[in-house]
Parts: sequence; structure tokens; C-alpha cells
Amino acid sequence: MRAWQVRRPGPMNTGPLEWVTTEVPHPAPDELLVAVHACGVCRTDLHVAEGDLPVHRDRVIPGHEVVGEVIEVGSAVGSAVGSAVGSAVGSAAAADFAVGDRVGIAWLRHTCGTCKYCRRGAENLCPESRYTGWDADGGYAEFATVPAAFAHHLPTGYSDSELAPLLCAGIIGYRALLRAQLPPGGRLGLYGFGGSAHITAQVALAQGAELHVMTRGDKARALALELGAASVQGAADPPPVPLDAAILFAPVGELVLPALAALDRGGTLAIAGIHLSDIPALNYQRHLFQERQIRSVTSNTRADARAFLDFAGQHHIKVTTPEYPLAQADRALSDLSEGRIAGAAVLLV
Repeated sequence: MRAWQVRRPGPMNTGPLEWVTTEVPHPAPDELLVAVHACGVCRTDLHVAEGDLPVHRDRVIPGHEVVGEVIEVGSAVGSAVGSAVGSAVGSAAAADFAVGDRVGIAWLRHTCGTCKYCRRGAENLCPESRYTGWDADGGYAEFATVPAAFAHHLPTGYSDSELAPLLCAGIIGYRALLRAQLPPGGRLGLYGFGGSAHITAQVALAQGAELHVMTRGDKARALALELGAASVQGAADPPPVPLDAAILFAPVGELVLPALAALDRGGTLAIAGIHLSDIPALNYQRHLFQERQIRSVTSNTRADARAFLDFAGQHHIKVTTPEYPLAQADRALSDLSEGRIAGAAVLLV
């Protein structure tokens, strides 16, 4: 099969990805083999390619927003999936995949099921967690495998291209919105307006939020207004009103300060990314006093994924998806790095 591997992590202009021919993977007994139809291009893929995240697997195939078709089912799927996972969370639905099913592969692909975090429903904090496109090969390829217990059934009414970004950008944005603790009808600020933010914006608006967007780029600002934002301004500019909650999507630590300063009393800033540049020194009175708080967001649980995908099935989300052929994944990541993508780019196989 054809695939992209991260051979030499570094800036995109150094060519960290290599277009290769490699063997089609064989599914383990608890896994599905999936023919990839579409794979979203996520900023986490860029962090893996450029070396912002440490190497977990040599020559890994990136990509963790995968939509495809099940073409082979492991021998244990449907019988031992639940016990292998060790947790009821997410395992019950995994047994009913069959050849020909449409399926989604997301970021989280393994947890131990027995630690204190897994037992209390916080499997995203499991010390043994593993991730698609970082610890295991992902979807920048013609075929991929996934443990059946971590595969996702997908809502109808969407194309493959529209579904792909929902599998990480959508899910992590949904969790970030939960972590931001936005009160009903509250004022939400989004810092950065790429793939995840433009999906999260629609969830928040559907829930009655007043939305304010701080971002660079005329295309991103125009998209925010088109989707229903009450205001748009520069990435570090203050919104016109105090915010009840904010989410930082841009991986820029310097934006933490203006985001905190924009919060109303008791407001929460959730930081959605897996990587963030250094945060400058905070001023307690200006940035944290009056019970403002910062909360990080770490991956997601399968329960988050199910809840978000159910929401997407009930409220059609407009996903802006510039499309690239799989053979141009390096160009897609370069465009993402340079801020040339509005919405969420998708690779088509």
C-alpha cells in the first residue's frame, strides 16, 4: 500500500514525511482492518511531523481522523472484546462491527481498563494510553488497523470528507467545551479558528452561547461570522464584552494572558491543544484573581466521542473541508503550518 511515514521529524520545509510503499497491516485478533477513504489533517499530525511531540514509534504513519470501510474483522472481535478492554466503557458497542461497515478511527486507541483513572471514567488520563498516528500507524495510508473497542460508528447524513474532522477536531473541541464550564447562554471566546474551533463554535451556538472569536487571517474571521459569531477580532485583541468562558485552540502560549484578561469573574479558560509554546509570566491580579481559572484538556474518553457523534447526528454540523489527494499530504501539512487552511483539511484516498 502507499502511505506517508515520518522519517526525520522537523519543520515542514525540511521534508519530514516520506511517501512510501509498504505492507498492508494485518489486524490482531481484537482489531479491524480498514480501507481508508478519508483522513483529516490535524494540527497534532503537524506536531508529530515537526518533532514538537517526542517520537513514540519510529517511521510512524500519522493521521487519526480516519473514515473508511471494514474489510477484515479479527478473530476475537465480538467475543472477547469487552474482557480484553477490561472496562465496560466503550466496549459494548465494539462487538457489532462487520465487514462492509463504515467506521471511524480516532486518536485514542488503547487504555488499560484497570487503573484508577479508567475505573472512574477518566480513561483519557490512563498512564498506559496509546494513540493512533503516534504510538501506532494511522490514516495517511490506504489501509489502517484499529482495536474494535476503540472504533466508532458514525452518524448518517455526512460524506466521508465531512466526517473525518469530527473524529478528533470535533471530539476534542467538544471535551474542551465541557472543560470550559460555559454557563447556559454564556459568552464564549475562541482563540484560534481552525478545524477544531469551527466545529466547536457550532456546538456552542446550538446550545445557546454568544460567540466571540479571536484569530488571525481574513478567511478564518469570515468563516466565524458566517457560522454566527457575534464578533471577530485579532488573535490577541480583547473581545467587546467580558467572557464567561474561553477556549485556546492556537498552540501559542502568549495568548493565555489576553484570554485570561478577557474573562469575567469566575470565568474559565480551557487549553485544547496537546502542545503549547511557553506561557509568559502571569500577573495574579490581572489574570487569575476573582476566581478565574485555567484548565488543560487531555485527549478524550470514548464516552466523549459517543456523546459528540450523537450530537453531530442530531445537529448537522457544517464542516469546511479543503480536500487534498493522499499523495499531497505533505502539502496539506505545509499549508496548515503556514495558516493557509480555513476549516479542516482532509486527505482523500
